[in-house]
Amino acid sequence: MQIDHTALDGVLMLTPRRFGDHRGFFEETWNSRLLEDEGITTNFVQDNHSMSAMPGTVRGLHFQGPPSAQAKLVRCGRGALFDVAVDIREGSATYGRWVGVELTFENGRQLLIPEGFAHGFMTLTTDTEIVYKCSDYYAPETEGSLRWNDPDIGIDWPDAGHAPTLSEKDAVAPGLAEFVTPFKR
Repeated sequence: MQIDHTALDGVLMLTPRRFGDHRGFFEETWNSRLLEDEGITTNFVQDNHSMSAMPGTVRGLHFQGPPSAQAKLVRCGRGALFDVAVDIREGSATYGRWVGVELTFENGRQLLIPEGFAHGFMTLTTDTEIVYKCSDYYAPETEGSLRWNDPDIGIDWPDAGHAPTLSEKDAVAPGLAEFVTPFKR
């Protein structure tokens, strides 16, 4: 597995090796022992799978705070998406900064997002599926969100060619200036 560091400490891009032949391919998307050898120790307890029918669907920027903070390992099961992590750790040298990568079924890339980061994505094709592992169980009492298009964060989202499709919750999420982070460094 290829492991690439991003501009945000702890956010990693993992690219599994694919072994293909006339039948298709095989890839190992997670191997605790291999990644522990690289200093990556995350115990995942829950897998999630969602599908967005329309290109330009934005989900996020979401997080769960302590004591139920989640690390996530995100990959695209079908289609393509632009995946984003935003550092929301108080006192971090990169607080409020973001990284974004295109995850597609074809490229097989995965984004490992540690605790202390908000996560969001925009779908780039119809019927895009996102599959991700979480290091803690869903705890709605600890969830929070940031506005997806907050100018203080300045994410350079792809042009969907139309207004993004959002949930009501995501449309009214606070910006970074109004946000009080639960993540202390």
